[in-house]
Amino acid sequence: MSQTTVITARISNEASAQLDRLAAELDRSRAWVIATAVERYVREELEFIDFIKEGEEDIAAGRYITHDELLAEIAARRTRSKRAA
Repeated sequence: MSQTTVITARISNEASAQLDRLAAELDRSRAWVIATAVERYVREELEFIDFIKEGEEDIAAGRYITHDELLAEIAARRTRSKRAA
């Protein structure tokens, strides 16, 4: 069994009511809904941070194209596609 930590947080009355509704709709406990939400949020935010850092590393290494270069590439592909059709 995995270890857990107890965390306390203040939320609005409206969020609390929505939490109760969600728990009832899912037939789960409030604790399960909160834990699942926090785990998903943290995982997704860390993935986004890693994605941004990867992009920053690419830029620092010169692995990128400018917006104008991208638009030119799109236009060229459209032209080639029309010719092939």
